[in-house]
Amino acid sequence: MTRLFVAVWPPADVVDGLRPVVQQGEPGVRWVPPEQWHVTLRFLGHADPADVVDALGSVPLPSAEAALGPHVSRLGRFVVVVPVAGLDALAAAVTAATAELGQAPDPRGFTGHLTIARLKQRGACRVAGTPVRTSFDVGEITLVDSRTSVAGPEYTVLDRFPLG
Repeated sequence: MTRLFVAVWPPADVVDGLRPVVQQGEPGVRWVPPEQWHVTLRFLGHADPADVVDALGSVPLPSAEAALGPHVSRLGRFVVVVPVAGLDALAAAVTAATAELGQAPDPRGFTGHLTIARLKQRGACRVAGTPVRTSFDVGEITLVDSRTSVAGPEYTVLDRFPLG
């Protein structure tokens, strides 16, 4: 069993467009590296990857357009995010297909977001409120293995599932 999640990754042009938002050197802010920016559709926790591949490979996945914005905001006390709309139906399809796998689906439901920073303590982050407006067509979802190390999380895409 490995620690898994299902995600959408923004294309390179969207990542490049968001890079100016990240302000290195801000005290108390740990920035997420752009190569790790993704939208988690469902966190599975410890699950058998083969079971997840079977589940996701057997259901139709709806097409989706991810709309980022309108501005950088906070999610909870310690997370700085770019909100992402347009993925609710896709997240619901993934959750329905994998409901019996891994940990139980989050009872709060899906909140689309791309995490760009974590705060070491509750406090302000200068980028909160920065306008962001971009979108992209989602071509696929991915099954991702997540491992933690001293250097931070390490993500490995295990499989890809096209939409539509």
